[in-house]
Amino acid sequence: MMRALLTILFFQLLTVIVCAQTKDTSVIEISSIDNVSAKKAFSDSLKSTHSPRKATIRSLIIPGWGQAYNKKYWRIPIVYTAIGIPIGTFIYNKKWYKETSKAAEMLGSTPPDTINYKNRVDEKLYYFFQTPGSLPSLLNYRNEFRKNMDYSILFVLVFWGLNVVDATVDGHLKDFDVSDNLSMHVKPIILSGSTTAGLSVVFTIGSKPAKNMNSR
Repeated sequence: MMRALLTILFFQLLTVIVCAQTKDTSVIEISSIDNVSAKKAFSDSLKSTHSPRKATIRSLIIPGWGQAYNKKYWRIPIVYTAIGIPIGTFIYNKKWYKETSKAAEMLGSTPPDTINYKNRVDEKLYYFFQTPGSLPSLLNYRNEFRKNMDYSILFVLVFWGLNVVDATVDGHLKDFDVSDNLSMHVKPIILSGSTTAGLSVVFTIGSKPAKNMNSR
């Protein structure tokens, strides 16, 4: 009789163990499927995520390209205006630097090369050929144009850099929720572990997760 009871008990324990193993296997299989799905969803989200690095590189190559990538098209004219003005200033000063350098070379030669100067220099420089001892003033003008060229290059680099910074910062902020949808909800609750009533204050900002503030 005792042997029969032990045999029955053994088979019951064996059945329970087998069922438990089967259940664990099912949980593992379901968890594996969930993990695969989660990894795939995460991978897809990474592919669709806006890349600040791409915005930075594109703005570094071509001004305004990063803004276009960030879909801030209205900033592109501002970028080109900011960079275009010093470029235009550089071209203007380069032209007059060449003109004044040529005129200074003519007046500085020994003897001064003033033959038929009206056909060789710009009419705005005739004064220096018609006024004796005007070479130092002409050299000062030439140096000013040279200095303005250097400043123009500096401003081009500065605004180009600001264009890159703007695209980079905007690229980082692209994934942030900056919605103006701000709401607050107040509702009564029972505090956990007691029978004390309280209030739950829920703030909602855009689509961000809500934060609860419980108070008695």
